[in-house]
Amino acid sequence: MQVLRQLPHMQHPNLLVGATTADDAGVYRIDRDRALVQTVDFFTPIVDDPFAYGAIAAANALSDVYAMGGRPLTAMNIMGIPEDIVPPRIVNAILKGGLSKIREAGCVLVGGHTIRNPEPVYGLSVTGMVSPRMMLTNAAARLGDLLVLTKPLGTGIITTGIKRRLTSRSLVRRTVQVMCSLNRVGAEIAEKGLVRACTDITGFGLLGHLGSMCRASDVGMEIFRDDVPVIAPEVYDLIAKGSIPGGTRDNLKQADEFVDWGKTRGAQKVLLSDAQTSGGLILCVSPKHLNQVMRVLKHHRTPCAAIIGCVVKSSRPRIAVREN
Repeated sequence: MQVLRQLPHMQHPNLLVGATTADDAGVYRIDRDRALVQTVDFFTPIVDDPFAYGAIAAANALSDVYAMGGRPLTAMNIMGIPEDIVPPRIVNAILKGGLSKIREAGCVLVGGHTIRNPEPVYGLSVTGMVSPRMMLTNAAARLGDLLVLTKPLGTGIITTGIKRRLTSRSLVRRTVQVMCSLNRVGAEIAEKGLVRACTDITGFGLLGHLGSMCRASDVGMEIFRDDVPVIAPEVYDLIAKGSIPGGTRDNLKQADEFVDWGKTRGAQKVLLSDAQTSGGLILCVSPKHLNQVMRVLKHHRTPCAAIIGCVVKSSRPRIAVREN
């Protein structure tokens, strides 16, 4: 993110969302009623099962379109493979896992590109469609909005634990299930006009992405730390054992610059900064629309639907972590 801020930003009358607000995807207007949503994402394996890895990577990339209120139209595979280490059957399983999520999203796979790489990487470039009048952005949070999270936290800590053989099988199954869950509810909520501000929680963690939303929207936020859901209590045991990814440690250092921690200490600070993979959406919901939004989330069976904070007035973009 620091590198991007040093680059010149594109300006064009049809570029509705570019890189300036660190949003989830770019949005380019075609006409009054249609705009393209474009994104790309990929990463190295985070679980042992190649099919699950492919499915998680695809769900993660598709999420950026849903976070803008769009619906994915087409996708292209992006893959790097060390041919001397990864056999064709594993490559095939990864791609089948990705295809399973592409199909679930009602998206069309149109091709892709593979290169030789020292370690495996996989993901997608995705193009979607959204109405310019109904799109979601991280720059539209308003005072009084409630913050609703659709997936529990902890995937970074848990996947690090998987690599170190510290996790139970049941926790791995639950975590894979959460990461494979599509954030397609974002499109429906946008189309119903219930929400205008949203972001998905991925590599910069809950606080990092909310920090970007505060800067883009020129607001502050309060987070109710005890209301933030965690995938399982075992996550705290993993933190105690030092199962903390490097990205999470980096996020924690960055958070100190814009977060008032209050009495929050130790494991809770780590959780709120944890670098997520295929995390949930944060929806900024006006209280008058809260019941409708909750009904939509229940219909879509999102992994959770937790009110974890609110948007507040602030002299500078800042997040306060509070007790309930």
